[in-house]
Amino acid sequence: MSRVSKPYEIVERALELSTTDGLVVIADEHSSANLRWAGNALTTNGVTRGRTLTVIATVDGAEGTASGVVSRSAVTADDLEPLVRAAEAAARGAGPAEDAQPLVGGVPSSPDFTDAPAETGSEVFADFAPALGDAFARARSGGRELYGFANHELTSTYLGTSTGLRLRHDQPTGTLELNAKSPDRTRSAWAGRSTRDFKDVDPAAMDAELAQRLRWAERRIDLPAGRYETLLPPTAVADLLIYQLWSSTARDAVEGRTVFSQPGGGTRLGETLAPLPLTLRSDPHAPGLESAPFVVAHASGDSGSVFDNGLPLAPTDWIRDGKLERLTTTRHTAALTGLPVAPAVDNLVLDGGGERSLEEMVAATTGRALLLTCLWYIREVDPATLLLTGLTRDGVYLVEDGQVVGEVNNFRFNESPVDLLSRASEAGRTEKTLPREWGDWFTRAAMPALRIPDFNMSSVSQGV
Repeated sequence: MSRVSKPYEIVERALELSTTDGLVVIADEHSSANLRWAGNALTTNGVTRGRTLTVIATVDGAEGTASGVVSRSAVTADDLEPLVRAAEAAARGAGPAEDAQPLVGGVPSSPDFTDAPAETGSEVFADFAPALGDAFARARSGGRELYGFANHELTSTYLGTSTGLRLRHDQPTGTLELNAKSPDRTRSAWAGRSTRDFKDVDPAAMDAELAQRLRWAERRIDLPAGRYETLLPPTAVADLLIYQLWSSTARDAVEGRTVFSQPGGGTRLGETLAPLPLTLRSDPHAPGLESAPFVVAHASGDSGSVFDNGLPLAPTDWIRDGKLERLTTTRHTAALTGLPVAPAVDNLVLDGGGERSLEEMVAATTGRALLLTCLWYIREVDPATLLLTGLTRDGVYLVEDGQVVGEVNNFRFNESPVDLLSRASEAGRTEKTLPREWGDWFTRAAMPALRIPDFNMSSVSQGV
């Protein structure tokens, strides 16, 4: 066998080796670069490279089509035939796949399919690292300590199928998390950013934001559990709505298992969920949030199907002007439910028409309200209402008549994101944000801050 090592060659050779009715091959070329720091000093940095190959074999039988999926890392040319044979054996040993559909065809090939994979490296931090060093100096002189990390990943995905698809997508993903602490560690504040290339992040601005929050925390105010007017920052809104998106599969709704199920049968599609003109949408071409424009499914599940690999993705409104517009479907679940095909897209945007920044929303507050930093440890309590519980973290602040007057204790909350949308009284300006809880899995989000008149802080938490 000739030696093959380039990603497209690996894909082509795997397809040549197939003896089954259909084959999908996904080669993911990964590279990453990272920086970590503690106490105003860099501690570690590193660069990694890797490859993962996923082979999906399909076998047509009298009772239907079966599929077998095998994924392995660090695949070389010598590993190809055993990997393909393992996928074929898995398909032949499996029963008919419930989500079986004809493999996607007829999609134009990517013009760069045979190009070398894109790679990241330490150079991505060329401008960021010096700016971070300046932030360390300012923090040191200001009596605070900075901790955190910056991570940049670049994945080049090569997708080939026995139906002729040859698709490629390069996905950069950057995250920056910065914690500021007082020297005695009694006060802490967090800020995070999502970025494609670290050219649009400003450590100095983030440090200034955190310094202000540490000053707010110099005064401590204890509050009991209860319902409070609450300003949810974009990161908290993202965490809640990402979980909502993950819970919006059409099949589960039709079968009566989710908050989007209609009592007595059917779904809540067309129902008004929010009095504000909120639009929740995904778009693979959204500026600054670009994601794969076609389905890449390494396994089948509630929200994806390996048979849909290569299916083109389009801009999708999940909620439009406050009304539930779409639920996520594969081709299989669309046929089952009679709903349009609407695969998940790897980004999420909420637009509410607001113009105010979070700071302007704070200044416009009359009476008393809480200002959150972020949420964490979010868990589902009741799928029928999508009731979630979780904790506040790294700063809850009391606002009185437009001024932050101090930091209050942390809380456990119990809320449903769907219910929150129905009660939101104001949406601010939409901006890119990094989800705190789900940032390891979902980074491409843009959200406004939301004002909730009666957010349920169900109990006091001792967490920080």
